[in-house]
Amino acid sequence: MNEIFVTGHRNPDTDSIVAAISYAALRNALGDSEYRAARIGSINDETARMLERFGFEAPLHIKNMRTQVSDLDYDRPPTLHSTVTMDLAWHTMRDVEASSLPIVDDDGALFGLLSAGDIAGYSMRSITDGRIEALPVFNLLSVLEGKLVNENSFVVETVSGELRIAVPQAIDEPVGDGRDRILICGDQPELIAEALEKEINCLIICQSEIRPEWTRSTAATCIVSTPLDARTVARLVYLAIPVERVCQKKDIVAFHLSDYLDDVREVLLKSRFRSYPVLDENERVVGMLSRYHLLRPRRKRVVLVDHNEAAQSVPGLEQVEIMEIIDHHRLADIQTAQPVSVRNEPVGSTNTIITAMYQEKGVMPSPRMAGLMAAAILSDTVMFKSPTCTARDVAMAERLARIAHVSLEDIGRELFSVQGAEEKPIEELFRTDYKVFHIAEHNIGVSQITCADASGLLARREEFMAYMRKLQKEKEFDFVILMITDVLQEGSHLLYVGSDEDMQQAFGAAPKDKSMFLPGVMSRKKQIIPMLTALWG
Repeated sequence: MNEIFVTGHRNPDTDSIVAAISYAALRNALGDSEYRAARIGSINDETARMLERFGFEAPLHIKNMRTQVSDLDYDRPPTLHSTVTMDLAWHTMRDVEASSLPIVDDDGALFGLLSAGDIAGYSMRSITDGRIEALPVFNLLSVLEGKLVNENSFVVETVSGELRIAVPQAIDEPVGDGRDRILICGDQPELIAEALEKEINCLIICQSEIRPEWTRSTAATCIVSTPLDARTVARLVYLAIPVERVCQKKDIVAFHLSDYLDDVREVLLKSRFRSYPVLDENERVVGMLSRYHLLRPRRKRVVLVDHNEAAQSVPGLEQVEIMEIIDHHRLADIQTAQPVSVRNEPVGSTNTIITAMYQEKGVMPSPRMAGLMAAAILSDTVMFKSPTCTARDVAMAERLARIAHVSLEDIGRELFSVQGAEEKPIEELFRTDYKVFHIAEHNIGVSQITCADASGLLARREEFMAYMRKLQKEKEFDFVILMITDVLQEGSHLLYVGSDEDMQQAFGAAPKDKSMFLPGVMSRKKQIIPMLTALWG
């Protein structure tokens, strides 16, 4: 896994999504590694319109960054089909130095698990139990490097019986009175003739010339010729059975690639096995996992854009390796295990910073990419009316618009048209651009909806207030605030749940029925959060 995920914050806005897309494209263009844009929230309508206009797909949706089995360097031993011989399984296990091997069916799905202990246990049982049942002839020929002497007349696919060895010194030893026998012999023509006459089940001839009459034999006896000696044959015959008869098939503990490491550890604490099959989403075996693989897991690698606060970042952030941070917000509480590159600049949009990085690296964004990045800058600076907007934001947006051959005015009109606000669920509208902040032991949730006409949203005031009261209770927030920012009015309507006194002290305006209008207030980052920080700090 060489992937490095580039991700913005939760409940991502246009700047966050586009920053992930544009920065991943820049790093891939430079050939640094395999960067992949990701998101940890749903795409809002504004962002969806811009992605569609410029021909981009939404980034990969990631629910969390917890370490999974797929992140581990688990073993990848060969998988054996359930019909292969015990002999092949043993040699394979020895060659790859594995203590166990996964056994699969025709579809590659897990059939069973064969361990060295299973083979040893079977070998010990074969010493006292000399009987073999339904041994496939193909398997027997394989392990004995043998040849079927009477292949034109023998039609049975399996042989069974008590295994016996007739040594040359015991020519006069009786063969037996039934077919229920597998006999190993050497150059013993008389004994072979007697065995064929009594139609013994299977006759294995070791290191001997084969007479023509044996090849023409019509007896119901399987005649096998092998270059191996009798002692070796006596051992290998038992190893000719299919592994499906010996391997474990019940109570097998297996893990999927998508399983989380924390959950795997819990299972291993209660299990006695040394290794465990790893399955993909189609239940096919892809490897084997042992306890030592969990000692040094390979963490997912991420680049954080448009945020540097743990509460706004991906769940499981403590388990990832942060490679880089690119942001334009205040420095917050994210900690790293080692030094990382941090680029934090006082501009209105993360894409302004990334555009500068394109210039510094000498990479020209495609017209489609340039248009999308220009839209992101317009979105985060509220068409350059936000107090966070700088001259650099304006210059970069204009430069990108020239590359893309688009009009910033046209893009702005598309950005801030809140379509269908009357029909959309309140929760969906509220969470379009919603962030959680922790300020001096105060927990607050702040949502911002930017539009060209706030009247439609304000008409649903009571619905918003009911949802905000519910959210405050569920999350135990001190404050929940909704900013409805009107681009044409160049100000924001604030609806809130919390202390009237704190709101009045923070913003110097008298609230009326849990709401107020703040002229010139366009930025959550620069005009709302700093005022609350000053109040409680």
